[in-house]
Formats: sequence, C-alpha cells, structure tokens
Amino acid sequence: MLGLLGGLCFALFYAVAGMPVARWADRGDRRAVIALALAVWSVMTIFCGLAQTFWQLAFARVGVGVGESGGIPPSQSLIVDYFPPERRATAIAIFIGGATAGNVLGLWVGGNIAATYGWRYAFLLAGIPGLVLALAVRLTLAEPRLPLALVITNRPADGVMTTILRLRRKRSYVAILLGSVLYYCFGYGALIFVPSFLMRVLHAPLAKVGTIYGLVVAAGSLFGTLAGGWLADRLSRHDVRWLSWLPASAFVLACPIYMVAFSIRDFSICMAFVFVGTVMLAGGLPSVFSAIHSVCGSTRRATAIAIVLFSASLFGGGLGPLASGALSDGLNAHYGNQGLRYALMTMTTLLAASGIILYWSGRAMPRDLEE
Repeated sequence: MLGLLGGLCFALFYAVAGMPVARWADRGDRRAVIALALAVWSVMTIFCGLAQTFWQLAFARVGVGVGESGGIPPSQSLIVDYFPPERRATAIAIFIGGATAGNVLGLWVGGNIAATYGWRYAFLLAGIPGLVLALAVRLTLAEPRLPLALVITNRPADGVMTTILRLRRKRSYVAILLGSVLYYCFGYGALIFVPSFLMRVLHAPLAKVGTIYGLVVAAGSLFGTLAGGWLADRLSRHDVRWLSWLPASAFVLACPIYMVAFSIRDFSICMAFVFVGTVMLAGGLPSVFSAIHSVCGSTRRATAIAIVLFSASLFGGGLGPLASGALSDGLNAHYGNQGLRYALMTMTTLLAASGIILYWSGRAMPRDLEE
C-alpha cells in the first residue's frame, strides 16, 4: 500500500495529466499554468495531512501528481524565453538544482516535524507555503507572449497530432527521448535500490545509510547540475552538438564508475565512487533538456518536455524498478544477497546505451535546430 502511494498513484497521473497541461502551456499564459499547478499540488498536499483513510490519502496523492505535472514543462518553456541559447543550460541547471535542494530540505525539515509533531503537520506545513508562492508566481513572473500586457488570442499553434508528427520527424529529438528513457530506467530502477544494497550487501546500518548516502547524493547532484549547466553553455557556443555529446560522455563514463561502486565491499570507498557517479549523471541532465529546447521549436517546448517526462515516468518509473527487482530475485536464488549487487551492475549498462544514443542525437542536431 505504501508502494502504491509512493509510486503508481503519483507517477501514473503525473504522466497522464502532463500532456494536456503542456499543450495548454504551449498555447497560453504560462504564468497562469504554473500558478494554478502549484496551487493544486499545494492544496492536495494539505489534504494528505487531513486524510482519515487510506483511499482519501491515495486520492490526495493523485491530486499532487496531477498538480505537479504542470510544473516542469511550462517552467522550462518560460526559462528558455528568458535566456538566450548560450545561457540556457546554466539557467535550467539552476532550476534543476532547486529541486535537489528542495528534496534535501524536505527530508530534513519534514522528517523533524513529523518526528516532533506527527506526520500530518509535516504535510500541512509543506503545503501552505505553496499557496503563497502560487500568488507570487502569478503576480511577479513575466509572460513574453503578452507584450504590452495584452492577451493574445487565437495564436497559431499546431494540433496535438501535428506536434507529435513534427517531433517524430526530428531524429535528434527521437534519439534524446530514447536515451532519456534508458537514463531514467537506471535512475528510477537501479538507484532506488542503492540503500537496500548498502544495508543488505555491505551491512551498513540504516542511520549511517540515511545520513551519509543522503548527503553524498545531495552534494553530488547539486555540484554536478550546476557545473554541467555551466560547461554545456560554454561548449555549445562553439558547437551545438555538445548539448547532446556532453551528457553522452557523462553517461558513458558514469557506467564503469557505478560498476566499480557496486562491485566493491567497503562502504566508504563505495560512497566515493557513488559521489563521482552522481556528479556525472547530474552534470549531463541540464544539457539534455537544453538540447530538447534547441530542436523542438518555440510552440512545442512544453509538449516536447512533457513527452519525455511522460515516457520517463511510465517506462523509467514503471519498468525500471520492476526490472531491477526481477533481476535481483532471480539472481538471489544462486548468489543470495549478492544477487542485488549483480542486478545493479546489470542495470548500469543502460547508462552506456543511453550515452551511445545521445551521441547519435548530437550528430543529427544541426539539421533539426529550430527556435
């Protein structure tokens, strides 16, 4: 039941709701989309704290997923309009870094509030600030589509099928989509089992795993994201193909790093390799999104991002953990707890496959560029 709350209730409706919300963002006022989405998921977060039954909590969790589906695509679309191409990867990296900081802050503050006052108060205090921020978003953000504060109506925009077909014709976008799915299969499917690996295979205590592993991943993600965005902007000024080649290189190099991390038996050395691997993975992600924005076209940005996130949630979040768990169960019959080690090492090969596909995406980018 906890897995249903944390996985399907959120991921499925997040993926399904993302597409129509993205189409709205591509056609209309993105400030309104972001503000409404933030208000919805904040209210539904508060409802999580007020739930009296499992199904009430599940319904509220669905609402959080529906609301959050309207966050990333229109936000990235707006960021791309705020910054010129040579600064977009850094801007997106800072945006992604905010999510990393939020996760750390949420675990720390939310955990302390839940331990001191109960889990309901954690939900309530997490939801209330979002309502204030929703109002701030609506009143302070600028919408470049609305010059002189006049609402533009009947703006030409492609239909859903036309948008999908045009994106389908761009070989670079299709390759980015496939590479991203493989990346998220590893990210969702393998990394979710790392705490179990540290406890079951390396015999690290829960408190040590929660503290040290959490700090290692948070620090690596934040540093990698910001450094990767900065590097992507500088490399792409000379050759736009680096928007795909940088994550391709990062993911291919991360593959042997994680292989080593999962093969050794010392916790501290494992954490050192996990930190380096986390920096590599986080460093490649901002330029993946920048590459999408470079080839998708200005009227299809939110939809292009939503398709990637839809696929990541559906296949990465759905098949990734299932594949890792099935591999672990099958290998455990022969290797005991070591089966999880070999399952994670097998899943790590997806990073190399993702990197190779992203390399081919870079080769196709020059002919697919569209502002």
